[in-house]
Amino acid sequence: MASKFGLAGGIPERRVRPIWDAIDSRQFKNALKHCTPLLSKYPNSPYALALKALVLERMGKAEEAFSVCLNAKELLYTNDSVLIDDLTLSTLQIVFQRLDHLDMATSCYEYACGKFPTNLDLMMGLFNCYVREYSFVKQQQIAIKMYKIVGEERFLLWAVCSIQLQGRLLARGGDYAAATSIFQKVLELCPDDWECFLHYLGCLLEDDGSLCMGTKNDSTYPLKSMDSHVSHLTDEAFGSRLSNASSLVQKLLTEASDDTVRCPYLANIEIERRKLLHGKGDANKLTQVVIEYFFRFGHLACFASDVETFLHILDLDKKTQLLEKLMECCEPIPTNPRKTLGQHITVFKIQNIVGSMFTLPLNELETTAVKMTQLYCENLPLSKELDAQESMYGEDLLSMACNLLVQLFWRTRHIGYLVESIMILEFGLAVRRHIWQYKILLLHLYSHWNSLPLAYEWYKTLDVKNILLESVSHHILPQMLSSPLWADSTDILRDYLRFMDDHFRESADLTFLAYRHRSYSKVIEFVQFKERLQQSSQYLMAKIETPILQLKQKANNIEEEEGILESLKHGVQFLELSDEIGSKSLTFNEELQLRPWWTPTCDKNYLLEPFEGSSYCTRETLYDQIKQSQAKVVKTIEKRSFLPRMIYLSIQCASSAVKESVEANGVVFDPKLSSEMRLLLDRYANILGFSFQDAVGLAFDISSGLKDSGAWSCNLIDWMNFLVFLNAWNLYSHEVDGDSNTWLIVNSILKKYILDKVGSMGPLESSPGCDLPNLVLLVTEPIAWHILVIQSCARSLVPSGKRKKKGGPAENFNVQLSQELQESILSVCETIELVRQWLNQQIIKSDDYKSESILSSLLKDKEEGPGKVYRVLESLTSSSTSDADFGDRITRALQSWSATDIARKIICSQRTALSSFLKICDSKIKSLQALKAHL
Repeated sequence: MASKFGLAGGIPERRVRPIWDAIDSRQFKNALKHCTPLLSKYPNSPYALALKALVLERMGKAEEAFSVCLNAKELLYTNDSVLIDDLTLSTLQIVFQRLDHLDMATSCYEYACGKFPTNLDLMMGLFNCYVREYSFVKQQQIAIKMYKIVGEERFLLWAVCSIQLQGRLLARGGDYAAATSIFQKVLELCPDDWECFLHYLGCLLEDDGSLCMGTKNDSTYPLKSMDSHVSHLTDEAFGSRLSNASSLVQKLLTEASDDTVRCPYLANIEIERRKLLHGKGDANKLTQVVIEYFFRFGHLACFASDVETFLHILDLDKKTQLLEKLMECCEPIPTNPRKTLGQHITVFKIQNIVGSMFTLPLNELETTAVKMTQLYCENLPLSKELDAQESMYGEDLLSMACNLLVQLFWRTRHIGYLVESIMILEFGLAVRRHIWQYKILLLHLYSHWNSLPLAYEWYKTLDVKNILLESVSHHILPQMLSSPLWADSTDILRDYLRFMDDHFRESADLTFLAYRHRSYSKVIEFVQFKERLQQSSQYLMAKIETPILQLKQKANNIEEEEGILESLKHGVQFLELSDEIGSKSLTFNEELQLRPWWTPTCDKNYLLEPFEGSSYCTRETLYDQIKQSQAKVVKTIEKRSFLPRMIYLSIQCASSAVKESVEANGVVFDPKLSSEMRLLLDRYANILGFSFQDAVGLAFDISSGLKDSGAWSCNLIDWMNFLVFLNAWNLYSHEVDGDSNTWLIVNSILKKYILDKVGSMGPLESSPGCDLPNLVLLVTEPIAWHILVIQSCARSLVPSGKRKKKGGPAENFNVQLSQELQESILSVCETIELVRQWLNQQIIKSDDYKSESILSSLLKDKEEGPGKVYRVLESLTSSSTSDADFGDRITRALQSWSATDIARKIICSQRTALSSFLKICDSKIKSLQALKAHL
């Protein structure tokens, strides 16, 4: 059979190559034409049939493709003369999988392996099928068979990895002894697998908390999910089992020949931590093993994150003592300056973890930031021989200095510190452009300063792809959705949704690829992540925000808007989605630990609040903030899912408000739509925390000045949307108090809030954190929907093809409505004109003036205040440097850095955002003026 397996079902490659070429170039009709002569020559070839099925499936002819696949499968089973090879089966597998019949592909491979039980290619194909089905037991069994046939270690590790995935299942089922045994075997094979040790210890102590990581929302904050409860074991059983764990760790230490293996050393710290949790430990002993770990690995960048979890169990005095001892250990090592530098960086990180950085006086905080920057600059020569792709020595120093400068800005509100924080990150990226930590910090700093185009440019340089689109895109997506950068927002949403949809189809392929490349931790990661993606909150949000963005872009033209709504089934599908949200357990897959300290979640920014000490940075506060944010996201998804349907119903209600227009145009308005709108308004108000009647009453009270408008500040856009939809519904139903003109209320409140926003914002270049995003949302959402309501009413005032009857109450009503429309158009135009005037004032100022305003904040000749960190950088870049000191690459980078250029980039970015917003305002005023002329 060996020679036969060299062929593809017995067909020479030259005969099938044109088909594959056509498929690869997406010329499916041409590929189908090539299939016809192939099948006429090889009518009983499963491979030829599989190729035809593949082409048919790609052409969208699913039923035909499935029928052809079944014919091929039947030939495989019934014709003994047919050659069975992996290429035929893998082609069938592709089609069956895309048609959601993976079980049939699996049965084909099972049949083939039964017929040829020693063929490795077929067995690997079967293993792949089991990976796709997440059948861990069957994966293990077939991997063991392959190992027995060829004796290759990779197949044994495939089996071990499959067993580990079953370990997890055993532990969750309560069979801790069996799970412990499996995890111990994995550790003996892979002694540096820290996650595996945590699972081993958790099962040994019958505390499976660590096994829940990756399946519960706590995984967004791993330090919290690693917390352990006090063990229910007796003292004797607890001590005995920890003794067993210590023996295993000593065995791993004895056998470890590589100095890079950290897991056994960390394991000793974890064992001491568990003792403390059980009330049988010694804090001094825990401190001692951490110091021992520092002597061996303290110079590594990962040291601080390695021990962070263990530090939180210590009280403040013990943390302070530990920090002092670590400082004592940081003595210069003349023979190894890199190690010395690494230890100093670690101490800075530990200071930050224990919270001491946030208790320093302003002058000490500033001095520390300067020291960090100087340390980075002094050690640049250590990196002169490194490639641009390699991490440089001391990179963490600039990100830590940046964090201190941002804290100084928060506490003093002096913009110069914010400028310095940006300057040092831009400096670091000039030296080496591939440092993602700097880019994420810059992204958030530029977003805060309303330089979103620049933030987006840095985000794009992160080259975020595949799974990272789910876990990293939260750094930019919320800001983009509240910006005027509609084209860029569309690109982000499209790329994200395309990845998610493809990943659901192809995740099993990634898992099998990880097996083949022996990345066993990735196997587990892919399996866990697939489970989490299926309930992704961000995926739901993107699916809803994509059509809302389309509706915002077309809101000036009611006909185009109606076309979009029709393609969305008038928003019904999103209502169905909102009904499911309450029953779903949504996952939050953002890597929140990558976010800057000042914005721990997407909806929280400490820089917008007054400084009130360091209590915010406690572990418990942060965890609570994350949970609150996640609960808010669920409500936001439900609330946003109403919008397409409410926009559609608003248009319908408004068009039916005009007397006689329904009959004149031959359209009958269904009263059920009004009832549905009332129900949705009620649900919308409930999400905002009010009953429908109370929400309406609050709106009237604020409009009349009886209540303060601050009641809406947290949900301003939502309340404005509610008012617009309320007015549209009332145009038809007239159920709101007849003495209250809802047109007037909407017009006046929109103008009031726009005026408040514009009046509170200073010059953009000197006003970080100004509320430009909410101003953009006010214009592009509630005002946009209000304009649609106006258009709908205006269109109905002139029935198509028929003249209206003159006289009578209907005409009087329509005259009144026409007057209200004219007044609304005038009011909205005046409101948007207020925004246009502010935008033009910002844009006409010269770039030189704005740049000087930014650079002058650095107080170059003052002893107090910002500028000291900047002067360290300026001194280095202006001094005569030679290639011998820094190397050619670093020298050129130092010469290219310019504070003036950075200031100009900020100004240019702000101008781009403002100009985009101005175009939106101009287009709305133009459309309203055209409508007014028509009336």
